[in-house]
Amino acid sequence: MVVTFLPGLRCQRCCALLLMLLTCFPAFCSTNLVGDSKPVDVLKAVENLKQSVLELNRDLLILEEDLLFPSSTQVSVFLSVDVGEFFALDAVKLKIDDQLVASELYTERQVDALNRGGVQRLYLGNLKVGNHEISAFFTGKGPQGRAYKRGATLSVEKDKSGQVFELRIIDSTKKLQPLFDIKQWPSF
Repeated sequence: MVVTFLPGLRCQRCCALLLMLLTCFPAFCSTNLVGDSKPVDVLKAVENLKQSVLELNRDLLILEEDLLFPSSTQVSVFLSVDVGEFFALDAVKLKIDDQLVASELYTERQVDALNRGGVQRLYLGNLKVGNHEISAFFTGKGPQGRAYKRGATLSVEKDKSGQVFELRIIDSTKKLQPLFDIKQWPSF
């Protein structure tokens, strides 16, 4: 009988097995099977083996992400806020081709981090080659503390390279209102 695991389960089981072996290794070495080795050498070998397992786990997680989200179909969407004087963000909803792919409610601390220049990855997924429509809906408090709901839409032509988009909330000092748009970054 052949058992097939998903890449993520295979990584987790491999690392779990290696960690189990590492915990049993000192007990195994304490018996006289090792010979005249000093306990210090054994501990160094265990530490080196643990470091190798951690590096292997990191490499496996990177490989798993590459397998799940190949760069030819990968789409990333980020959110940024510039200043935040005219708009206090409460929530964002992201739709791709009229399908909700991400929704986020923000705490005060998260909004503060965004206002100080932070950028949040809202979505990472796959998108086939062709025409697509990206829509974002922002809710919060606008000028004079009134409830505010605005949207932004961008039609894009997805090619065979990865795509990165930025949802931007920008204060317009000319209009004394926030502006909402979606910026497409160069392909990678």
